[in-house]
Amino acid sequence: MSTTRQPQPGDLGPEPRERTLALFGASGVVPLSRDFTRQALHDWGWLPASTADRRAAAEDVLLVVSELVTNACLHTEGPEGLRVSCTAKVLRLEVTDRGTGQPAPRTPHRAGRPGGHGMFIVQRLCLDWGVLRTPGAAGKTVWAELAAPPA
Repeated sequence: MSTTRQPQPGDLGPEPRERTLALFGASGVVPLSRDFTRQALHDWGWLPASTADRRAAAEDVLLVVSELVTNACLHTEGPEGLRVSCTAKVLRLEVTDRGTGQPAPRTPHRAGRPGGHGMFIVQRLCLDWGVLRTPGAAGKTVWAELAAPPA
């Protein structure tokens, strides 16, 4: 996990595709976030998937967004926003909240135990993930990057 890596100019390519969704005070934020992300994937050509690999990549994105938003619901006062951005190579998810905690996979991971699998799933499915904090400001942004499906 990379906890301090900030996106650099050019990370999202010359023409990044980006969507943001305000979540503060919304109800049903997990399905709302999944639907929002699913629509972005559709608009960006990930869906409908033409191959099993493309379908699996889209499902991984939807699972990771669910886990990040659920984590903000369970361990903070709830998510404030979701940002989804995409290039030809990488899709980045960012969930902002006002929490002070540091998300981390439970160790040791116990597959048969109910609950506590969210960040383990994120770690397994993503190229990288981490936490960004702004000095002097409340909260954090938990981000995750997944590989774009093959063309």
